[in-house]
Amino acid sequence: MNGRDALGAAASAASAPFKLKVAAVGAVAFLIFLLVVGIFGAGVGGKAFADSCGKRGQPGAEVPGGDTGGGSAEAPGAGMRKKQIANAEIIDGVAEKEGLSGRATLIGLMTALQESTLLNLDYGHADSIGLFQQRPSQGWGTKEEIMNPKYSATMFFMGDKDGSPRGLTDIKGWESMDMGAAAQKVQVSAHPDLYAGQEDAAREIARLADIDLDRPGKGGADQGEEGDQEDAANGDDGAGECYDEGSAGKPGKPGEAFHDGAAGWPAQVKNPRSNAAAIEWAENETSGGKDWYRACLAFVARTYGWSFSGVPYAIDHYKEMPANMKHDKDREPPPGALMYWDTGQRAGHVAIYLGNGKIASNDIKRPGYIDVVPASDIETKWGATYLGWAPPYFPKGG
Repeated sequence: MNGRDALGAAASAASAPFKLKVAAVGAVAFLIFLLVVGIFGAGVGGKAFADSCGKRGQPGAEVPGGDTGGGSAEAPGAGMRKKQIANAEIIDGVAEKEGLSGRATLIGLMTALQESTLLNLDYGHADSIGLFQQRPSQGWGTKEEIMNPKYSATMFFMGDKDGSPRGLTDIKGWESMDMGAAAQKVQVSAHPDLYAGQEDAAREIARLADIDLDRPGKGGADQGEEGDQEDAANGDDGAGECYDEGSAGKPGKPGEAFHDGAAGWPAQVKNPRSNAAAIEWAENETSGGKDWYRACLAFVARTYGWSFSGVPYAIDHYKEMPANMKHDKDREPPPGALMYWDTGQRAGHVAIYLGNGKIASNDIKRPGYIDVVPASDIETKWGATYLGWAPPYFPKGG
């Protein structure tokens, strides 16, 4: 019974005016109760769905001290600077243990300052938590693990052992890259320009913590030169921005993890909803109803604020995409991109890329529902062939 049925039933149950008034008041109270339970139930359900993607990623290296338990949440206020210094020392300790340079520590401090003010927060956007605002639903670890500063710092520097999500050391050329751009390649933030602004504050905290930011990394030569050459070969200008390279793409083997690219959309790509808002909407739809059975193209169009895509099938949407927008077989889509697969059937499949190797897709775990899953699942679970990615371009949308 829903709230409206409850109200009607309660009102019709009494015939006398006094009884009618009492029943109506009681029904209204019951309706409010149902609404409150529904609201909070939806929130809990959404989190459960987001966290149901399987075993979470483990650090690429052992967590310093072997401790994977949760840490205590911190809040701004009295003693904030002491907490920041203590957390800075933990970040630097992890970097040093992994043989990383003082520059790695500085990038870590800049990132944590921007994400959490260098405090171990137990809240954030969506399910983001901890020093680096890492998300359990995106494979960074369980909530208990991420709330351990040593664990979260290890994940930031080393990433998951299977390469998704990536850590700083997975980024080719990170040592010579602009530090803000290096942080962005790990974090994939909707506000990539903000990390660089934390450098002065990070250096001051490092000074107070007696951290040597000039410490060389162990293991010999700087990765930067080789990495920069590889990035240039892949169409990366070294500052995290991609340029047109004739859509040569960066193909990989089917079933391999997808990684984040960085690219701006062409000027003609204009949608009612922004990239960041579209990704948030798609993630929130995991707690929605069973409305998306075999409606992948309708879902991505709705994600970007359109009522319809204007094209009957997903595979046609990719085929009709302008040539300069199609990135055939490229396994480094930017967050917000549309990814396409040939399923062996007429329609094909399309999903929105959320970042960190994950997509929001219908029917992959629950028929008709949206779930956040690794993009590689479409290949490994459906046996589909990955075609490529394109910007969220809906010229026939309405």
